[in-house]
Amino acid sequence: MKHNRLSLAVGLVAALGVTSQVQASWFSSSNYTKTQYPIVLAHGMLGWDSMLGIDYWYGIPQALRKDGADVYITEVSQLDTSEARGEQLLEQVEEIVAISGKSKVNLFGHSHGGPTIRYVAAVRPDLVASVTSIGAPHKGSALADFLREMPEGSAGEAIVAGLVNAAGKMINFLSGSPIDTPMNSLGSLESLHSAGAARFNAKFPQGIPTTACGEGDYQVNNVRYYSWSGTSPSTNLLDPSDLMMVVAAQTFPKGEANDGMVGRCSSRLGMVIRDNYRMNHLDEVNQILGLTSLFETDPVTVYRQQANRLKQAGL
Repeated sequence: MKHNRLSLAVGLVAALGVTSQVQASWFSSSNYTKTQYPIVLAHGMLGWDSMLGIDYWYGIPQALRKDGADVYITEVSQLDTSEARGEQLLEQVEEIVAISGKSKVNLFGHSHGGPTIRYVAAVRPDLVASVTSIGAPHKGSALADFLREMPEGSAGEAIVAGLVNAAGKMINFLSGSPIDTPMNSLGSLESLHSAGAARFNAKFPQGIPTTACGEGDYQVNNVRYYSWSGTSPSTNLLDPSDLMMVVAAQTFPKGEANDGMVGRCSSRLGMVIRDNYRMNHLDEVNQILGLTSLFETDPVTVYRQQANRLKQAGL
């Protein structure tokens, strides 16, 4: 009897030890996302850092930090040209380098954040280890082309530009940004339609594919270039933003795969990780509130995988 009790006690202690180890593994962080250089997140058009308690990069910074990454969230003008936004971002990158003590950063840019981070990498490659583009319109967007059909200088253009600028100012205010941040919706449009994107690419060609739907150079001026995107405007019936994505997708030529805002081929930059995730334009930053496809890799996991990819590359 005593032997049986002793065996039971030893078994319980061992079981408790195993359980505590499992629990510790659940709650402790690993080094899976611990990149050599900080990860810097740059939002897209009409984006923000945190607004009314809702993060633009929903759940993403927390997941990256949990497994070792040093993550910085930036905010630039919600509406302006790629060059103007890039200059604003460059100032923040310089501050991050000074604060972190690291000589470079890994830039992640969603949507218009893609050309924005490309600008920084082109003018200051010494500060950038890698560029990761997420659902960015590097060769323009059919939606922007559709909007650009409004006659320049017309009353219709002025009304639409005024409404979009007002939306940008509201987002800027609600996210607690400086009140003097410029809003230039026509500048955004100039950067995001096909002709404007082509002009930008002529000045900053790093990582841009030379064929219609190919890959670009993987490395330029010691900066690595990566991209990924989605091609499913609607992914979750519970997500109210899916309707907006479906409507916007109607501006694309029939048969052109897109995420509701950006075409598949236009999103390609450098090493293409994947360009057909079952995600729409907002799913790519895990919005709204994580309501994404149940039949696709969780967007947060895709970011974690990219951070690990950078880690394995010594970045």
